[in-house]
Amino acid sequence: MNQERIYLSPPHMGGDEQLYVASVFDSNWIAPLGPMVDQFERELASQAGCAGAVALSSGTAAIHLALRLLDIGPGDRVFCSTLTFVASANPILYVGAEPVFIDSEPDTWNMSPQALERAFEDAVQRGKLPRAVVVVHLYGQNADMDPIVSICERYGVPIVEDAAESLGATYKHRMSGTMGKFGIYSFNGNKIITTSGGGALLSNDLPALDKARYWATQARDAARHYEHSVMGFNYRLSNVLAAIGVGQLAMLPQKVEARRQIFARYEAHLSPMDGIVMMPEAAFGISTRWLTALTLEPDIYGLTAHEIVDQMAQLNIECRPVWKPMHLQPLFQGTDYYEHEEGTSVSDRLFTHGICLPSGSNLTESQQDRVIEGIQSMLYALAR
Repeated sequence: MNQERIYLSPPHMGGDEQLYVASVFDSNWIAPLGPMVDQFERELASQAGCAGAVALSSGTAAIHLALRLLDIGPGDRVFCSTLTFVASANPILYVGAEPVFIDSEPDTWNMSPQALERAFEDAVQRGKLPRAVVVVHLYGQNADMDPIVSICERYGVPIVEDAAESLGATYKHRMSGTMGKFGIYSFNGNKIITTSGGGALLSNDLPALDKARYWATQARDAARHYEHSVMGFNYRLSNVLAAIGVGQLAMLPQKVEARRQIFARYEAHLSPMDGIVMMPEAAFGISTRWLTALTLEPDIYGLTAHEIVDQMAQLNIECRPVWKPMHLQPLFQGTDYYEHEEGTSVSDRLFTHGICLPSGSNLTESQQDRVIEGIQSMLYALAR
């Protein structure tokens, strides 16, 4: 336990961030908004290939505003990926709507188009279509958007892409987060780029983004005094944090490549072991491999994935289980859930068998070796 702790996905500064932050201090533009916010929004929209972006305090805030822009409220239903962090689903509750959770499919671990289709068929029978579909792109891998978009367009239901984990990923040469009505990114400290805390809302609908900016700045009207006609939120990203984001965004391609190389190294050493299956990469695009994830068959080793996480912690190595699905969370007890196939819940199995390994873009080879050796020595000793 004397060895330095290896974290799952720590922040990785490139150097220029300090220069941009210094320029903010030199100009004394420490106020919540300023030129760095404007620059970050322009560069983020340009890199994503969409019309505009609004820099916000979190990805959660971005989902909340997206749902408000879609005029979703009490009595409405929203379909949402189940295999995700709770921040994908909490904003559905913020607006008073009801979530309905959709299972993953095995090829991408993301939203199952066939489960989504079944959910829509049931919604038609009930006479109550969802008001939106929140599609989550898991661990840097894009969902298979063409069939999902086709289904949603057939029923006239807009898509909100939760690309919090997939900035830099592609789907058939399109950037993750740009194929729905709205897309969101997260710049939390553990994400592929970070502003310490922050997020963004993206869209090709510029008037909608202007409305989001207005709401996110306490909905202050254009008056000399402080005038407010509607409820607003304190959701804007600060000029200081945006300066960090400008420096981080410039390094996005290198950070993606570093994480992909880390995944490839883990795969080369661990995938030959019986019972280990790495998270697949679909042929339709490039995953950022934000986190290296794998599944482990406990029958071979007599140890569950969650027990391995605990034992790796004893080596001062932070691993994590795969997300606990939302339909299993006490918060969402009793909500409707649609499995990939009747009687087959892919997300349940991934949660039971899945592990995320340290994947930071600044992870050294010696640190990677510690992770690999920790897994190998533990499992070889237990192999039956």
